[in-house]
Amino acid sequence: MFLNHVGWRMAGLLLLLAWACELPPRRETTMVQSTRQRQRQTLTDEEYVMITPLRNFPFYVNHDQKAFLAWGRTRGVKTSILGPEEWDIAGQIAVIEQVIGTRPTGLLINGTDQAIAGAINRAVDAGIPTVVYDSDIPGSKRHCFLGTDWYEIGRLQGEALVRLTGGKGKIAYLGIPGLSNQEAGFRGLLDVLKKHPAMQPLGPYDEKSNAEVAAKQTADLLAAHPDLAGLACFTAAAAPGAAVALREAGKTGKVKVTTVNYEPEMLQLLREGAIDYCVGQKRETFTWYGAQFLYDLAHGTNAITGDDARAGVAAVPYAVSPGVFEVTRENVGLFSR
Repeated sequence: MFLNHVGWRMAGLLLLLAWACELPPRRETTMVQSTRQRQRQTLTDEEYVMITPLRNFPFYVNHDQKAFLAWGRTRGVKTSILGPEEWDIAGQIAVIEQVIGTRPTGLLINGTDQAIAGAINRAVDAGIPTVVYDSDIPGSKRHCFLGTDWYEIGRLQGEALVRLTGGKGKIAYLGIPGLSNQEAGFRGLLDVLKKHPAMQPLGPYDEKSNAEVAAKQTADLLAAHPDLAGLACFTAAAAPGAAVALREAGKTGKVKVTTVNYEPEMLQLLREGAIDYCVGQKRETFTWYGAQFLYDLAHGTNAITGDDARAGVAAVPYAVSPGVFEVTRENVGLFSR
């Protein structure tokens, strides 16, 4: 009885000691909770601004802007999209200048024209992380550029037209002369055509990213050059506009058409035979990472020095190209949306 009594007392004591030594439930300390609350509040206060002309242009809305807004939701930050509704470079510059005064966390700017370089430089001088996308602005102080290799777009269109026309005939090209990306695309096309003396380039024709203008230019081209063999299009509006003029002239399928981008309308025209070849851009990719680079600059991610801004160092890539892809009648079903 004595041993049993002692044994029970010892067992109880051991249980009491085990309970006393058990770790308390894990919970955040008040300090950690406050820090995380401050971080959430800081992110809520951050605003990243995209500035582009043609602000309501469906092509921009469905790709660039959609990706930018999705990125903002993922990060829990405010995102705003500003700019003129027309292709108005002076208007875009005015918006950049106005936004600089509001001190946003970062600026994602569509590189439309070399004329915006001064406004970009003023944004950077004001200490605002600034990334240019789509078309670069050479010589500006932008921290990073993300966009498609347009020389490759032109080269691929040229190679496709060689195959489609048998390497002979007149080839007109439509786009927006003066933009660095468009000019690179034109060079890529022309470098291919130079290798085929039986192919004669015509252009460039400025269709101002407007389908109606592209349709009229195509109609005029067909009137002046009834033997036109091919069209290379360098904006989202050019090929649909050209397709209208070709249909009205009874030239659908006879004049071979290549284009950049792969909008639903273009995919349908490709199925119908009004367009023969598309080069797709990864616009969602370069827009998403452009916004992310702004975030990294603002938060000092991968900081290189004690003060990157004062040292004139940007801890993000200087330029990024996400690559392109080809859409033909053979694989068009994979891109249907």
